[in-house]
Amino acid sequence: MHQLLLLRHAKSAWDDPALSDHARPLNARGRRAASAMAGAIRGLSLRPELVLVSSSRRTLQTLETLGTFEGPPRVEPMDDLYLAPWTRLMEVVREVPEAVGSLLVIAHNPGLHDFALALAGGAESGGPPPALAEAFPTASLAEFAIEGPWAGLSPDGARLLRFLQPRDLPEMAT
Repeated sequence: MHQLLLLRHAKSAWDDPALSDHARPLNARGRRAASAMAGAIRGLSLRPELVLVSSSRRTLQTLETLGTFEGPPRVEPMDDLYLAPWTRLMEVVREVPEAVGSLLVIAHNPGLHDFALALAGGAESGGPPPALAEAFPTASLAEFAIEGPWAGLSPDGARLLRFLQPRDLPEMAT
């Protein structure tokens, strides 16, 4: 069985209109949420072996804020993940070597949310929980179990184990 972790980048800053979207950094709230999610990831003993991360500044800073993982994992920044649609995310995951047991993908909406919805399945499989069906907020994490090979991943081809949003974490209570 494989583990697929989908993490949306944390909240980014919009205060410098001269910056391109790709170059926007995290804001203070985003750094705080990413740090809280890092604590949750460690607390759940999630240990990705491979991290595929969009090349945008905010996704790379989200990964940096997560801190170090046990292992540590191989990290591959990918231009192709920047604002990728869910179908491209699926293709990228299908290309992961079979020896990789746990994969973390850090990317963007709407593609990441659409990908999670596709994997979580339709009404016949119970569908996604209401929180995931509604949105995939910044710094949120979805954990999926995949029974077959990465290359065979398809819509409805994974089981959602958990969906964590920063607002679910005690550190983010306001």
